[in-house]
Amino acid sequence: MHEFSPLTALVGGVLIGISASLLLWLNGRMAGVSGIVRGVLWASSWSDRLWRLLFVLGLIVGGMVYVLLFPNLVTARQGYPLPLIVSAGLLVGFGAAMSGGCTSGHGVCGLGRLSVRSLIATLTFLVAGIVTVYFIRHVAGVAA
Repeated sequence: MHEFSPLTALVGGVLIGISASLLLWLNGRMAGVSGIVRGVLWASSWSDRLWRLLFVLGLIVGGMVYVLLFPNLVTARQGYPLPLIVSAGLLVGFGAAMSGGCTSGHGVCGLGRLSVRSLIATLTFLVAGIVTVYFIRHVAGVAA
């Protein structure tokens, strides 16, 4: 966290909150990314699939625009083999399916609705992340 900025974190959090609120208000849907991506692949109707696809494309395009506008604020991490990245992504997707949602669904939307289930899921995500980082850095000896 060499380049942490409270201002960018605050702006990002506010934008995520506004976006999640607008999606719920205008579309009646939660902004849980794993469920949205799942719906892109298996939605029953084209209109349901379309808004989900546009949401995912917006995430990708938004990230690309941020990198283009603020190239000095983004440092790409190098040296991760593609099979490791793909495996990690599949494990995250599997975990999200097992827990009935992802960090965005539980951590942003669920906590905003004061859901006890989402609080437990979010705490589980945090503890699992802390334990994983500790194990990788201090037990396995892999540097960040």
